[in-house]
This record gives sequence, C-alpha cells and structure tokens, in this order.
Amino acid sequence: MMEIQHFTFNPFQENTYLLINEKKECIIIDPGCYFEEERKQLLTYIEKEGLKVTRLLNTHCHIDHIFGNRLISQTYGVGLEMHSLDKIVLDRSPEIGKMYNIPFEPSPEPVRFLEDGEKILFGGDELEVLLTPGHSPGSVCFYSAAGQFLIGGDVLFYQSIGRTDLPGGSHQTLLNSIREKLFVLPDEVTVYPGHGQSTTIGFEKQHNPFLQ
Repeated sequence: MMEIQHFTFNPFQENTYLLINEKKECIIIDPGCYFEEERKQLLTYIEKEGLKVTRLLNTHCHIDHIFGNRLISQTYGVGLEMHSLDKIVLDRSPEIGKMYNIPFEPSPEPVRFLEDGEKILFGGDELEVLLTPGHSPGSVCFYSAAGQFLIGGDVLFYQSIGRTDLPGGSHQTLLNSIREKLFVLPDEVTVYPGHGQSTTIGFEKQHNPFLQ
C-alpha cells in the first residue's frame, strides 16, 4: 500500500504530495516549494526517509503547483509529466509569476504527456490518470482504486470547487468533469486536494453546494 505524505507550501498554501511505496520509491506531485526553507524541508525529508524519487507529476500547471518543478527535476534526474492541454498554462507561467510579483525558476519542459485513462505503474500499485478540465484546460487527477484515494489538484475541494476565472477555465466544464469523472467513483474514496483539507467523494456528493 502507498503512504501519502503532504506538505503545504508557498503564499498560496498549496498541497504538495509524496506517494511512497514499500520499496521507498517516491512520486512527487505538484511540488509547490517556493521559499528556501520550504525547498530545504522537502529535500531533507526525502533524504532522511531514504526515498528514491522516480517520477514528477503535475495535476496542472498554475504557478503555485510548479514552483519546485526545476528543483525536483535537477536534484533527482526525473522529467516532468503532465497533460498536453496544460502546456499553454506552463508556457505562460513565468509571466504570471511576474504579474503576481512572485518570480521563480521556470519549470523544465515536459518529457512526456499523460493520457486520459493511462495507468501509472508504481511498484505493485497503480494510479489512473483522469482528465478533469475546467479549472485549467489539462487538469488531471490521479486515482488509486486499490488505495481508495484521489490526488485531485484544484478540481474538487471540501465543500467547494476550483476557481474557473483564470485563462482556460470553464465553470460548466469543471462541473461536468466532477460529475462524470469523480462522482462515479466509490463514495469512500478520499480526495486529497491541491488546497485545504481532504474530503471524500460521498461527502461532496451530499454536501457540496456547487453540485446540488
């Protein structure tokens, strides 16, 4: 079974996730470490736990989710994997950083693109890639059927949904993604979002005001 470790980083309070298997292999999803102490905290944890970083995945490419992409890629020799529909978001990220007065090291280019329905093999575990646009054009979630959890990016939050007022966002597309891709999952699946606390599919079906 996978262990899930998370850190909350940067001025946007973004959740960075580490998935760790029994061989101490580690997938890093959305490294948002921005400040030097955050970068040190992440690298120190990985070293202390003796983890072998095997993949770098982005749920989407808004700046708060990619601040640490270059650090992770260069430190551990792993290439970025993301969905091709978010490449336009990645390409614009340096200018967005300047706009927010948060300059950062530009992310490396992706080494490959994720496909909807693709299975990411991770030791004896696997993650399914779910394309869930709306918050951004190429937002994806990573679903573990065996572990009954979802790394959801900024698609679905505790009693809320991702914002859709950024370029490439669409409110109706996001609602469709949640209903068609996430609400068909078992109620007991835990959702680990890009911001804030975790929730479950069943709870959000019943209590999310945006989806009633």
